[in-house]
Amino acid sequence: MATVVLDNGAGAAKVGYATDKEPRIVPNCVTKAKNVRTRIFIGDQIDDCKDLSGLYYLLPFQKGYLVNWDIERQVWDYIFGKDTLKVDFNETNLIVTEPYFNFNSVQEAMNEIFFEEYAFKSVLKSNPSFLSQYKYTKETNAPPLCSVVLDTGYSFSHVVPYLKGKKIPEAVKRVNVGGKVLTNHLKEVISYRQLMVMDETYVINQVKEDVCYVSSQFMEDMDIAKKKGKENTIARDYVLPDYTHIKRGYVRPPEETTGKAKDGEQIIRMNNERFAIPELLFHPSDVGVQEMGVAEALVYAISTLPEEMQPHMYKNIVLTGGNCLLPGFSDRFYADVRSMAPEDFDIKVKTPNNPITYAWEGGCMLANTEDYKKMAVAREQCEEHGHTICSENSTSDTSINIHVHIIHLM
Repeated sequence: MATVVLDNGAGAAKVGYATDKEPRIVPNCVTKAKNVRTRIFIGDQIDDCKDLSGLYYLLPFQKGYLVNWDIERQVWDYIFGKDTLKVDFNETNLIVTEPYFNFNSVQEAMNEIFFEEYAFKSVLKSNPSFLSQYKYTKETNAPPLCSVVLDTGYSFSHVVPYLKGKKIPEAVKRVNVGGKVLTNHLKEVISYRQLMVMDETYVINQVKEDVCYVSSQFMEDMDIAKKKGKENTIARDYVLPDYTHIKRGYVRPPEETTGKAKDGEQIIRMNNERFAIPELLFHPSDVGVQEMGVAEALVYAISTLPEEMQPHMYKNIVLTGGNCLLPGFSDRFYADVRSMAPEDFDIKVKTPNNPITYAWEGGCMLANTEDYKKMAVAREQCEEHGHTICSENSTSDTSINIHVHIIHLM
């Protein structure tokens, strides 16, 4: 029986059949364009839009939680419909991710939509980190008893420890900084220093992805960024799209970085913004978010666990989420964790080839196993027992109380 895996992120939905080699990545939003008044663009239909300046976004997620069901239904209808997956709901299972600490009302609404409106044969709801640690555990030669997942995505960054495949809820930590905060702050900085771009979320997000990196030597890079001429090896010119001759913005190579626009071009000079924006992941207080950075949050989360568990956690750290694609992220994360962790602990950080699709790949691995049959809820079961059975079987709620059930790992 076919199984659809839907990693329903706030920024992008990663979706495909469990037999697919890679997912289709669909922006989880509905978009309106200034120059096309008669049409809305659902998900990746935005690729059909010829002028991407001044896009207006309708987002189903706000602050990490699903609040606009009308928009989400449009995206799901498009994903499951005849133009994309062509799902035969009565003969198809579903693995779908939901936010951490999801509200009961949202969970019940999801159950109703997937079972009653779409009528999937069976559904398994999960957090993305569960699927990531599942894949990591199954891929490792000697499967670890403990692992900790850093999931740094669009709305938030979460640190989620696992013991024997079960989440330890009291040790889960959230940092209220994700890719959306980085893009919004970059818009504000560029608008203040150079050019008004507050309406250009789509373009500035591309600028962030093309130019920004995580610095391992912040103050040294800041000193270099103060220099002028060729001594400044950090500054780059980013040529903005005009949607006539230039369809997508691009970075000029270092030897052509002059800070001057050629005929018909409009450029943004990216200097210390390149590394100062991603620095918010490690120091959120730079923009007034009085919280720990992602590395400090992981060390703190592990410190709350029993001592015999801690060295095993440090040896099995998994990085997932779109922010991990920033160049230098994993090296900086390792260095920061190494500086804060106890000296006698080994630290191993696993960065997947594609951190965005890693949870989806874990769902594909889970789809055709006995584990799926044990955890999934069939439509008939939901009709008979109601929402309670869905909550009991959801991996999002499958947790372990370490203070009651302590396991000696040494």
